[in-house]
Amino acid sequence: MSRIFAIWLISLIVGINLPAWALEFTADRITTIEGRTGKDALFYRDDMWRLEHHAAGPVSVSIVRKDKRIVWLLLSRIRHFKTVPYSGEQDPIVTEKLEGEVSRDEIGQETREGHQTILYEVTTKQGERTEVYYQWLATDIRFPMRLMKKDASWSVEYQHVKIRPLSDSLFQLPMYFTPLEE
Repeated sequence: MSRIFAIWLISLIVGINLPAWALEFTADRITTIEGRTGKDALFYRDDMWRLEHHAAGPVSVSIVRKDKRIVWLLLSRIRHFKTVPYSGEQDPIVTEKLEGEVSRDEIGQETREGHQTILYEVTTKQGERTEVYYQWLATDIRFPMRLMKKDASWSVEYQHVKIRPLSDSLFQLPMYFTPLEE
């Protein structure tokens, strides 16, 4: 361990860029939009993620492959899948800094899911539109445990967050699944 620290310290002093560590984790994701709540199991790796949906419906799993610019929608009961184009609008918000962030003010502290968090009021700007959010950022894992629009019309919360490596098989099409015919 001391050897890794020494290499890191030398690279910091000399200015050598080491590769960034990929964020890999599992969590339960609870999303609330206009009073309607949904829950998914999320398996996340920087450029791909898997959502196992806990709602009734034909699609039981979505596998997003940002690297391939596609999404596979799995219909597990009939062992079929549908491929749709990737759209960045559905990306999970799992970074400390929000896109278009223009200000961040600390307004309190709270413990969430066993993690000490700092509660921030964050203002973002996208073109002419300004949005204000509350963000609960876990100080130990630098992870946003909850993000909510200030008007409470939208929120996403992560529970049971476990930072850990994930199997590549989570992000592949299952064997014996066939394309859904149009």
